[in-house]
Amino acid sequence: MTDVEPGQALTARAVAFNGPGGVEVIRVIDREVPPPAEGQVRIAVRAAAINPTDILLRQMGSADQPPPAVPGVDAAGTIESIGPGVSRLSVGQKVVAVVKAHRPEGGAQSQYIVVPAASVIPMPHDLSFAEACTISMNGLTALRSLELAGLRQGQSLAISGGAGLLAQYASVIAKERGLRIIADAKPEEAEPVRSYGAEVVVDRGPGFAEAVRREFPGGVDALIDTAVLKEKAFPAIRDGGVYLPVRRWKERPVERGIIVKPVLVYDVFERTEWLEELRRLTETGKIVPRVAGEYAPEQTGAAHAVQEAGGVRGRLVILF
Repeated sequence: MTDVEPGQALTARAVAFNGPGGVEVIRVIDREVPPPAEGQVRIAVRAAAINPTDILLRQMGSADQPPPAVPGVDAAGTIESIGPGVSRLSVGQKVVAVVKAHRPEGGAQSQYIVVPAASVIPMPHDLSFAEACTISMNGLTALRSLELAGLRQGQSLAISGGAGLLAQYASVIAKERGLRIIADAKPEEAEPVRSYGAEVVVDRGPGFAEAVRREFPGGVDALIDTAVLKEKAFPAIRDGGVYLPVRRWKERPVERGIIVKPVLVYDVFERTEWLEELRRLTETGKIVPRVAGEYAPEQTGAAHAVQEAGGVRGRLVILF
């Protein structure tokens, strides 16, 4: 796979941010990638997804990763080498990995990355590398959201931004668990949102909370806010219900005993059993990866511009 002897560092091309700012701070750099340590693997990355968190990292920077900061959370590729103590995976195996971008060595948008083996699973059958790299972060966010919601079969769940990729994953998994789902969508996207698992689909727009209340007069038991509606979504939730923000949440007073449980997906990147569940859902066709565009590393600025413009249905992907 490489001409590098096992246990040696190698040089990799990577997308990097020279500092907080606009697309002008994006560079392609060469950097050294160390060999895998105990419990780690080194992956030759073939595809890495662009997530909204990458846009935030570029705009705001990170105290944990000084410039040049390498973004990226989702990767797919082949295992180049394995550290001591790893027996579940093998060199040459096609894999999917999830990476903490806010770490000194950076994230997934690099030709080679070193990650804990617990954050790596075999790639689902019949997927391209581009498709496979879109699964992990959204899937883990959906699973963590539902774990925090703590709902029982038959309880109600609202999902804002119902046509988005995270909402799709959350709907599929929630439906499997017997929850009643209400989500929003534009009229032309309503049928796909129903197919993900939504029992009721309401029009996307400023009347979301009121529309949910018309369908569930007492309010829903929990709400996953992928559209970042924040307090505007609260009227949809019953007294004492659960609000699940998937973006940063600043503490503030909350009405009617609603419980706010921020979804911090980095906390579950080593939940191997959850990654395996996502592989099962993908291989059985319940989760369908969506690639919205493919870009070379040198085209990352153009990809960021597309992501920031909004309306992307699926994930933009960088190919190495």
